Amino acid sequence: MSTTEIKKMSVKQRSSLALNNDFLRSAVRFTTERLRSGKLQASADHGNWDTWRERGRQIRLHTIANLDYYLNLFADNARANGVHVHFADTAEEAVNLSLQIAEWNSAKSVVKSKSMVSEELHLNKALESIGVEAVETDLGEYIIQLADETPSHIIIPAIHKNRYQIADLLSKEAGETLPPDTSILAGFVRNKLREKFLDADIGMTGCNFAIAETGSMVLFENEGNARMVTTLPKTQITLMGMERIIPSWTDLEVMATLLPRSATGQKLTVYMSGISGPRRERDGDGPEEMHIIIIDNGRSLQLGDPEFQELLNCIRCGACLNACPVYRQIGGHAYGGTYSGPIGAVLTPALKKNVAEWDDIANASSLCGACYEACPVKIPLHDMLVSLRRRKVEAGRGNKLEGAGMSGFAAIMGNSKRYKAVIRLGKIGQKLVVRGGEIRTKLGPLKGWNSYRVTPSLPKESFRDKWPTLEQEIRNGVKEMDEGMENRLKQIMKDRETGGGRHD
Repeated sequence: MSTTEIKKMSVKQRSSLALNNDFLRSAVRFTTERLRSGKLQASADHGNWDTWRERGRQIRLHTIANLDYYLNLFADNARANGVHVHFADTAEEAVNLSLQIAEWNSAKSVVKSKSMVSEELHLNKALESIGVEAVETDLGEYIIQLADETPSHIIIPAIHKNRYQIADLLSKEAGETLPPDTSILAGFVRNKLREKFLDADIGMTGCNFAIAETGSMVLFENEGNARMVTTLPKTQITLMGMERIIPSWTDLEVMATLLPRSATGQKLTVYMSGISGPRRERDGDGPEEMHIIIIDNGRSLQLGDPEFQELLNCIRCGACLNACPVYRQIGGHAYGGTYSGPIGAVLTPALKKNVAEWDDIANASSLCGACYEACPVKIPLHDMLVSLRRRKVEAGRGNKLEGAGMSGFAAIMGNSKRYKAVIRLGKIGQKLVVRGGEIRTKLGPLKGWNSYRVTPSLPKESFRDKWPTLEQEIRNGVKEMDEGMENRLKQIMKDRETGGGRHD
């Protein structure tokens, strides 16, 4: 089944495909559990994690509340550093700017470090359409580029693949059979990409954080490929979501503490690069020409929205994905967009402003709040998911059958006589489907639930039926306890009067 066909499916249909893929589920669960455990250990070792989370939240709240000021300050300082700064309102504008820069430089090849924004723009296909080769240099991104897939995770794009599948992909690229040995596979990719780095006309990066006070951009990475991308090609293009800004280098200290611990459980990322413009006269390396494209693409729609403005606080660590019980079962492709997991379930419809197309994605959540507990800047994603569901219903796109069912449920639960009558009827009716104390039939509303688990039968005697007897037992127990206490107190007083004992 093609990627296009899968994207046309609903979240429920894509989830069903994932749930029937035992390997995918095993691979995603294994890696997310490792990342989540690492994050928990790293935050515990830090000692005062919640204090730093609140510091991070306050920095992001302040920045987004004053986004216009900090963006202008950043742009002015970056231009003073010799950077060409461009603003793009839409994805189309950002793509066109990138293509224009490529054409101005007569580029034939582009090497890219990891960038979710470029995935959001589908930039690789656009570059290929004008004859420019775009090569992903992050190992995970390179693997899924060969597989013609999109990232399944914000931090680990190929989380859904194992070394045997990767060996098959790389063997096709190598023209020979490569063993499923990670060191050999990594060595092949390293040698392959070294040639691409040396031949590339343009280096393209994302941006983890932009420092307003100096007009600098900061990249976090673990492989060193971003440093090659930003030092070897003559031209550099940085794609930056407009919310990636922070006021100062002092604020970066907080983010440099929160992001790696939340993403991978590392105390520090392996490489953290601060870039403040193109190559200067005495620099040994770096691009001769540098462009930063600051992209809106729906982000400004959240400004001033009391329910969704905090969405722009996200630092793209992926911690919410690793904690989410839904993502850990179905992986990232089931969400259908560039961004997956809880953040994707909110961010995708928010950026698209097309709830009709994406109004089912908010249902891919249990609303357990694990994403909020994991988020290093305390974004209330579970509340946002509820808000999306509410807006869907208010817009008249709710499930009518579900609405009727909830109305019926309210009518039954709001009246004790109706409730008792329905329970009595249920005990009689379930005899047709109960086997060994379980209901396994996949009919009606039980179909979805019983496809993966079983429904317990209604007990012969409910808690309400047992309550009169239980209440009497409790009353008798309390009475006996009171009588025993009273007798003991009388004995203590008697002993004190007669001097027969001492009680402290």
